Amino acid sequence: MIVIKSPVEIEMMREAGRITAKALRLVGEAVRPGVTTRALDKIAEEYIRSEGAKPAFLGYHGFPATLCTSINEQVVHGIPGKRMLTEGDILSVDCGAVVDGFFGDSAMTFAVGEVNPEARALMDATRDSLDAGIAKMRADMRLYDIGAAVQQVAEAAGFSVVREYVGHGIGRAMHEEPQVPNFGQAGKGVQLKPGMVFAVEPMVNAGGYEVRSLDDGWTVVTADGSLSAHFEHTIAVTEDGPVILTVE
Repeated sequence: MIVIKSPVEIEMMREAGRITAKALRLVGEAVRPGVTTRALDKIAEEYIRSEGAKPAFLGYHGFPATLCTSINEQVVHGIPGKRMLTEGDILSVDCGAVVDGFFGDSAMTFAVGEVNPEARALMDATRDSLDAGIAKMRADMRLYDIGAAVQQVAEAAGFSVVREYVGHGIGRAMHEEPQVPNFGQAGKGVQLKPGMVFAVEPMVNAGGYEVRSLDDGWTVVTADGSLSAHFEHTIAVTEDGPVILTVE
């Protein structure tokens, strides 16, 4: 069942989203060659706790950190650690915060110094595909219109969208119904209604869409070793159109 949020609940989610967005900004400002992903994780955790919020990912199904930090061919769920970023890397950072029982969830991919043209094009296309998906989050649209828009933009740029991992409803739980795929046939799926809140999160690969999991039980990588980028926002459907909640 898709949980419809009241305007008051959406405002509460906006606060979780604000904290999530600022945590991501602070992390992004610290991204540079030589910094470790563990150091970035500390920045996010300390800021989120300073706001009286809780890191959404820490301990979630046993996940050991505040951030998911995924470098280059890593798609999602990378674990922060001692690895240092190097010039030319791309780093996908997924972050979430909980405020008064409501979740915010957002992700961005950052360039580490100067990156090659393929990496830059991949990041741009992934961000653009998210924007295209968000634009479909109106009360006159259907669920798969979101994924169809994401897929069209990503594939038009010569890239592929990951199938195995998808966006999701979000509210008092990190993952609520429905699943929000980043591909699909426009005009299909449930009709969107005001009060629905989704985390839309294109994961786009420079090569094929196939992925595999590493032995750590968390990190997902592209099967062919190609680069991957990830952008995500938490968005509410309202009478006036989509409202992004994960902004400062």
